[in-house]
Amino acid sequence: MSKRERVVVPDQAEMRQQVYMTHIRDCQEAHRQQTGFARRYAIETYGCQLNENDSEYLAGLLDEMGFIPAPSVREADFIILNTCSIRQNADDRLFGNLGHIKRLRQDRPDLVIAVCGCMMKQSEHVDKIDKSFSFVDLIFGPQDIYRLPEFLYSRLIESRRVYAVSDEDVIIEGLPIHRARRFRALVSIMYGCNNFCTYCVVPYTRGRERSREPQDILKEIRGLSADGYQEVMLLGQNVNSYGHDLPDTAAGPRDFTSLLEAVARIGTFSRIRFMTSHPKDISDALLDVMSRYTCIERHLHLPLQSGSDRILEKMNRRYSQAHYLDIARKAREKIPGITLSTDLIVGFPGETEADFLETLNVMQQVQFDAAFTFQFSPRSNTPAAEMDDQISAEIVRDRFQRMIDLQNRHSLASNEQLVGKTMEILIEGSSSSDDQVLSGRTSCNRLINVTIPDTHLLPREAVDEKGRVIGQALEGKLAQVKITKAKTFSMLGEMETINT
Repeated sequence: MSKRERVVVPDQAEMRQQVYMTHIRDCQEAHRQQTGFARRYAIETYGCQLNENDSEYLAGLLDEMGFIPAPSVREADFIILNTCSIRQNADDRLFGNLGHIKRLRQDRPDLVIAVCGCMMKQSEHVDKIDKSFSFVDLIFGPQDIYRLPEFLYSRLIESRRVYAVSDEDVIIEGLPIHRARRFRALVSIMYGCNNFCTYCVVPYTRGRERSREPQDILKEIRGLSADGYQEVMLLGQNVNSYGHDLPDTAAGPRDFTSLLEAVARIGTFSRIRFMTSHPKDISDALLDVMSRYTCIERHLHLPLQSGSDRILEKMNRRYSQAHYLDIARKAREKIPGITLSTDLIVGFPGETEADFLETLNVMQQVQFDAAFTFQFSPRSNTPAAEMDDQISAEIVRDRFQRMIDLQNRHSLASNEQLVGKTMEILIEGSSSSDDQVLSGRTSCNRLINVTIPDTHLLPREAVDEKGRVIGQALEGKLAQVKITKAKTFSMLGEMETINT
């Protein structure tokens, strides 16, 4: 996309949505007066942190229109399913959940149902919903989130279904937001992707790269600093390409390295994270900035996908094994204690045993601390889905298991080297498996589940009258934790001190 093709939502469009929002608020107030209850909403989110951030904007718009969050999907008056199109299992989850929601709709005809997100940019999914799940009221794409008031007006006031999936690659500023966590703020710095990896649908669903103006990003982040957030996560499909499309008149940082340094200089965040990096765009300057500012995470997520140069070329990844290994080496040298995580795909069309062994070879050399491993999932309308040399399911399963076994050994060994050491964590709340165990992450993004040897270590508001820990009250606190046991995907620790 050229610099002249960037599209910003015009003031008239924003004013139009404000008018619809006012109508919906009036409708909500009338409903509350009549029934004694406010309408409630539930949002189910599939996929990555970008989708999570989109859902926070959806929730913010709904809050502004007088809706309140529902305790569960079953208790909601308005359900939004925010979809992801990266893997087949995300598709399967959506249609499985729509089957369950259909039964809710049969019992409650006034229930409003929307499906949005990346899957709705693919016509075959919209056609399937129209044919098999015709009870869905609203369908819209990720670029259409700001139009939610208009869509709801059509459904609640005019009793019309709306299928409105725009191809306009807009940049949206100033939407209300309902942040999901008290300690961590997600900040999208750009949208879309220009890479066109042959297996990926993102350029077709999220559009081409559009960078937000740097002053808009920094204004948002300064607001988060003033609100006391401890962690900020900068998001983009490929954050390293931030700024390539900015106009010459843009004021402020115009590349990712400069933007990251500007955020670090604000000086109030305990953690600054970012996702996701593309190896072709990693620079020495970025690694230098990461090493210079301790508030920037000691973690780099660097998707490899394959270790074979031949397969990387078929994937259109535009880097080689040697280039990737050089980045990993420099990162380890420049940033002591850094963790490296990655994405790996097994079974890409044409992958031979020799190609697969090259991936294992890179894994052995880098010793990834963590990895997200995937079996190749053909996505419609991508070049890889049409390639002739698809790999049999049996071979894919065998290679996948061998990859997982190797990575699990590396992950466990990486965690074991920290047993007995004391590390600082940012507490995220109670563990999902035990509300008396806290969960948090280190600066290098390792997950630690923490026991409390003595509740007197905790501030008074974090302990109830029965002496039980209130994990929610500790979100965003920093604690020193001694590592007592290593597991493959997490570690166990005991709290020594906490910053109250």
